[in-house]
Amino acid sequence: MDCYYFTEMPYPHIPPHDEISSMRVTLPNRLFDPKLGHQLYNRYLDEYCLADEMGLELMVNEHRSSVVCMDVAAPLSMAILARQTKRARLLILGNSIANRDDPIRIAEEMAMIDCISGGRVECGMVRGVTYEIFAANTNPTMTNERLWEGVDMVKRAWTTHDGDFNYEGRFWHRRNINIWPRPYQQPRPRIWITGSNDRDNIKIIAEQGHVFATFLQPHAKVRALFDLYREHYADNGLPGGLAFMPLVYVADTEEEAMQGADEIAWYMRTKAEPQFRNPPGYVGVEFNIQGLKGAFTGRTDAIRAQGLEYLKDQGVVIAGTPDSVVKQIRRLYDLLGGFDHLLMMMQCGFLSHEKTVKNIEMFSKEVYPQIRGLAPSMNRPWSKAAE
Repeated sequence: MDCYYFTEMPYPHIPPHDEISSMRVTLPNRLFDPKLGHQLYNRYLDEYCLADEMGLELMVNEHRSSVVCMDVAAPLSMAILARQTKRARLLILGNSIANRDDPIRIAEEMAMIDCISGGRVECGMVRGVTYEIFAANTNPTMTNERLWEGVDMVKRAWTTHDGDFNYEGRFWHRRNINIWPRPYQQPRPRIWITGSNDRDNIKIIAEQGHVFATFLQPHAKVRALFDLYREHYADNGLPGGLAFMPLVYVADTEEEAMQGADEIAWYMRTKAEPQFRNPPGYVGVEFNIQGLKGAFTGRTDAIRAQGLEYLKDQGVVIAGTPDSVVKQIRRLYDLLGGFDHLLMMMQCGFLSHEKTVKNIEMFSKEVYPQIRGLAPSMNRPWSKAAE
C-alpha cells in the first residue's frame, strides 16, 4: 500500500464563522494578509519536503476563491516539489480539466514536471468541485462531458510521437498538436480520476484502467463505489487502482490524537452558501433526491454534523496512537475489500507546524512499516522509464 501526505494549504486566519456567510467564492480577499500567506506557503512546502524525506508519497490539489486551499495552481506547487524532493511520487489530484480552457496546456505542464522529476508524476484529472463553477464561469451541466473529452486529448498528446495531429471534438478544436517535451514516463504518466459518485463515470474509469479515488465518505458508501469499479475493471494492460482519503492524526496518546484530528476536521466545518454547493445540473436528479432524503452521499451537512467518534467509526477520520492507527487502517482495508493508495490529509486548519511535523514523523516511523505490506487490489505495476 502506498501512503500519500496531503494538505490543501489552508488560510484559516479569518473572522469567526458566525461573522461571515461563506468561506468560499465571495469572502473578500482584503482578509488575506500577503505577508502571512508568504510564511504559510513556505511552511507548507517545507512540510511536503519533510514527508518526502520520511518516505511518504505526496499529493497536491487546487481550489480557488477559498480559505480552505491557497494552492490555486497545483502545477506550480508540483513543479517546485519536482525540483525540491528526491524520491516521492507526485500526485496532482487534480487538474480541473473541465474548467481549463486548453487541455493541451495540461498535457504540456505535466510532461515538463515529469521530466524535471525523473518520471514521478501521477496525473489526476477532475471535473472540479461545485464551488469551482463560479470562479471558472463554466456550465455545470457539461463539466462531465468536458472532463472525458479533455482526458482523451491529453492521452493522445502524450502518446503521439510522429508529428502533429488535429483534434476535432465537441468542446475543443485544435490544429498542430505536437507537445514538447513529451513525458519522461512511457507510454505516459498514470491517470487518476476522482470527484464522482456517478455510476456511469466509475464504469468508464475502470474500463479505461485509471485509478479511482474518493474522499471523506463513510466506508459503506466507499465499498459500494469500489465494488462497482472492481466489477467493471478491464485488464487491458493498465494497472488501475483504488484510493481513499481520510483525515489522519497520530500522537502519543488517544486524547492528544483526537485533539489533533479535531483541528484537522476544521476542513469539514467550513461553510458555504447553499447556492454554491449544488449548482443546477452538476449532479443528476437521483443523486439530489437521495441527498434530500438525508443519505450520506458525500460530504453533506448530515455527515459534517456528526462527532469525531462517529467519523472515526466510519473511517472518515483515523486518529490515535501508532498501534491504534494501524488497527484502524487494517479494519478500513478489510471493510473496503482492499485498496491500493491511502491519501492522508494530515494538516488543515490551525494545526501547527510542530504538530504537523510530529504527525508526519510518527506515521512514517511507527505506522507505515506495519501497513506497507497490505496487498494492493491491482497487482500490475506501472511501468517507470527510470527503472
